[in-house]
Amino acid sequence: MHPTTPAQPFDGPHDREIESLVEFDEVVTAHGALAHFRVQSVDLTGRTDALLSLDASGAVFLGCPMDPAAAARVRACGALVFPPVPGLPFDPYRGRVYSPDELFASLDEGYEATPDARTYAWFQRTKGDGDVFGSMLRSLHDDAVSDALDELLAGERVVGVMGGHAMARGTEEYTGATRLGRELARTGLTVATGGGPGAMEAANLGAYAAPFDPGMLTEALRILAKAPGFTPSVTDWARAAFEVRANWPGGGPSVALPTWFYGHEPPNPFAAHIAKYFSNATREDGLLARCTAGVVFLPGAAGTVQEIFDNATPNYYESRGEPTPMVLVDRAHWTRRLPAWPLLRSLARERSMESRITLVDRIEEAPEALKRLSG
Repeated sequence: MHPTTPAQPFDGPHDREIESLVEFDEVVTAHGALAHFRVQSVDLTGRTDALLSLDASGAVFLGCPMDPAAAARVRACGALVFPPVPGLPFDPYRGRVYSPDELFASLDEGYEATPDARTYAWFQRTKGDGDVFGSMLRSLHDDAVSDALDELLAGERVVGVMGGHAMARGTEEYTGATRLGRELARTGLTVATGGGPGAMEAANLGAYAAPFDPGMLTEALRILAKAPGFTPSVTDWARAAFEVRANWPGGGPSVALPTWFYGHEPPNPFAAHIAKYFSNATREDGLLARCTAGVVFLPGAAGTVQEIFDNATPNYYESRGEPTPMVLVDRAHWTRRLPAWPLLRSLARERSMESRITLVDRIEEAPEALKRLSG
């Protein structure tokens, strides 16, 4: 964040956001005021003196615990105060995306005890009750996550890897997807996936393995093969991943965008940054819109088919600007089992996106194909 004086125009909306005590103290020191800043989910109970003395006109406090006198005083200055919501397993005002350690906290007690599982349970209880308060909280959360993701990815070249959740650890296909993620990450791209198991986990694992020698990935795959899928036990599946992370800390970063809409599928722990949503529509559109360097589509089922055409539509109309590359992997899958390729090729004919789509036989061909389509 790069604060400017409140009297001057800001370079952008994120310049006004305070998301930690460190940033709060920096703003107070630099400006002696909080006017027009947005403070997101920062515990301000230890900053009562500052809140009682500084100008907070036009400020917004989102889910910030503070002394009642401080809250009353900033309201009197003209600030808006949205108090924390008690009893929730998630923070609707959060200023950052999730980390694996945050979502899987208490995994030693079983997956059901984790914040990820408890949030899914809350969603299951409330999604159909018609309570506008619950739907408002979900919307606030998802908007905050999108805002945090925009900050995280500013200036990054993001490549998406899409594919089915059914791809099991220990298979040749899973191994290939890890190598794809590793190679893409080593070219300087930020790998982004839907954040779930299967092909998505494999690509995030590959990016995690990018800084290490080849032996690391071989051994990691051996460990993970002990729990091939997230059924029958999400706990065992997740513990195997955290064993890999513990054995090789400090892996390469990548991004995941999972959803509690498919909450029976847990997020994978190999993405450093996890933007998890309640709304699958917001998540799908947001993931594809941020893949500025293109998307690789591995074999999948209905969800992956949907993603192909969700990505094709803005490329067709150029609603997001110049079309981005689309690489479909496995000719037999996309021409015979689920013939999405013939339709995609027909849509692209004589349009600018025609030179930005391709179909390859093997996953090893995908990085070069992506590079070629990118010009």
